[in-house]
Amino acid sequence: MPEGKGLLIIYTGPGKGKTTCALGTAFRAVGQGLRVLMVQFIKGSWHYGELDAAKLLGNDKIEIRPMGRGFVKIGGAETDPEDVRLCEQAWQFSLEQISSGRYDLVILDEINYVISYGMLDPEKVTAALAARPEQVHVICTGRNAHPRLVELADLVTEMREVKHPYTKGILAQRGIDY
Repeated sequence: MPEGKGLLIIYTGPGKGKTTCALGTAFRAVGQGLRVLMVQFIKGSWHYGELDAAKLLGNDKIEIRPMGRGFVKIGGAETDPEDVRLCEQAWQFSLEQISSGRYDLVILDEINYVISYGMLDPEKVTAALAARPEQVHVICTGRNAHPRLVELADLVTEMREVKHPYTKGILAQRGIDY
């Protein structure tokens, strides 16, 4: 396989570290001169440290676009139509950017969640990712990666929780969790 082939990478599973792993890959890519975009499908107005870190590197190298409102209601509650609209908007934006030639790596942060919540059609996503420009790398993060996406991917890493500080009552830590 040629070095210039864009990979489809999935970071999934119930353990912590999926977005962090994608950001690590992003920083490595920036260090090699690649241009990176991260589209966050759920994260919204909260302040995350990675946004400040990206600004320090410069928007010409890495851009992070939070396009959701934060947590999405699922389960017993019906998904808010506004969350579905924002998700579809984030997906359309992502497709445009993947095809734009502006980015070498596009991270679709939390896309696995919105697919598993029924907010995006997995067939539509896999078809679009299969048809992307050959040189563009794409990373998909979030729990419950859809089997069709897993089948299409070149690399799949599943994070498994062994131990978590929250079980001891330790809250999220600045600089570590956000």
